[in-house]
Amino acid sequence: MRLLSLALLSVGALATVLFVATNVHAVDDQGSVVIVYKDGHRQSLAAAAVTSIDVKSAAIVYKDGHREKLRAEIERIEFGDSGGSKTPGRAHYIGKWKAGQGNGDTFLITLEGDGEARKSIGSPHGTWTVVDGEAHIAWDDGWHDAIRRTGSSHEKLAYEPGKTFDDDPSNVTRAEKTDREPI
Repeated sequence: MRLLSLALLSVGALATVLFVATNVHAVDDQGSVVIVYKDGHRQSLAAAAVTSIDVKSAAIVYKDGHREKLRAEIERIEFGDSGGSKTPGRAHYIGKWKAGQGNGDTFLITLEGDGEARKSIGSPHGTWTVVDGEAHIAWDDGWHDAIRRTGSSHEKLAYEPGKTFDDDPSNVTRAEKTDREPI
């Protein structure tokens, strides 16, 4: 069971969306907030992890205190629950993943709850977010990876420097979560 309270505070042209998730029993994909951007992209957030969306400073404020900058103009914010969308939320991707490199070798990806990402090859640092039910990772070395659920499994799509998530991927390999519980 999840109860979601929403308050929209507005002073002139300034607005802040505040919500509180209470009585939470399951965190993974239950109770989500989806930010729909004017460019059509969607960002899913676990409602239990978010304190507020600060429209004035264009940032998401998480319960652990960190802030994530909104990447584009917002068209709308949708509130869902377990009966709604079947797309994975942020909590689904938090943890350690084993993924292919496209050459038969594998490497490890760790997605942290604060939006930080690490990998065991190349430049080890990056950041990540959820867009349209996929984990989108931007690595400091210019590579971009997406992890997406495909049926009952997952795949990792790699994009070389200079490509975007809208381009054809450089390679597509299997991705497997090595820890089953969210961190």
